[in-house]
Amino acid sequence: MKPVKFVKMHGAGNDFVLVDDRKGDIPCEHRLIAAMATRPGGIGCEGVVLLQKSETADFKMRFFNPDGSEADLCGNGARCVAAFALEIGAAAGKAMRFETAAGFVDAEILDDDLVRIAMPDPKDLGEDFVVAGVPHKIVTVDNIARADVEGEGRRIRMSDEFAPDGTNVDFVCYRAPDRALVRTYERGVEAESFACGTGSVAAAVIGVARHGLRFPVHVKTSGGYELIVDGTLKDGVFSNVTLTGPVKRVFEGMIDLDSLGVVPE
Repeated sequence: MKPVKFVKMHGAGNDFVLVDDRKGDIPCEHRLIAAMATRPGGIGCEGVVLLQKSETADFKMRFFNPDGSEADLCGNGARCVAAFALEIGAAAGKAMRFETAAGFVDAEILDDDLVRIAMPDPKDLGEDFVVAGVPHKIVTVDNIARADVEGEGRRIRMSDEFAPDGTNVDFVCYRAPDRALVRTYERGVEAESFACGTGSVAAAVIGVARHGLRFPVHVKTSGGYELIVDGTLKDGVFSNVTLTGPVKRVFEGMIDLDSLGVVPE
């Protein structure tokens, strides 16, 4: 396999490896993706994003967790891929639409490091559960610093209630009228993430529906960044939900996939 060019970005502290795969020659083999994401043998990241051709949108986004599993959507990854698409010319301008396994996503580059995406409408809304592109269980806490994210997060993520696929688990401290502190145990990362875009949306939606918050909700991530979740709630139904926050290009490089020692099946 030829060496592959990649760009490393982070969205609110959530870091990703992004690859231009419009030629379709990157093997989507889960072990290979996991090897790319692993520290220290690979590049190291919380997700690998492939930008591919689409017949129905500007491009297609495929997102892989660091364990190699594929997820329908990643909010911060989607914001990063929008900036990446503009950089490589996969999008004609700062407003774009791209395809994901969770549906089409509209994105807009607001300035050099701020990106807004329109999220799929939240669904399966329960007292403390919501699908915001991917599933999230919300655990409300009084002290975010003392939340047992690793222990309790892993237990809930693996529990029979969410079998067989499991769920992401967000520990949230709500502060009226429009703020939330969030720490996330992320499925596929199998550890606490520095930030989770879909988790921030899930926390905000539950906050508005169940805890008296109002849009826009300002979400503080464990990485210290702020994400803004806006939307509309009418007759118990959420719509027009957006996620806005910072994106930063960290570095670019080349990786020799053969050096990872994985033979694609």
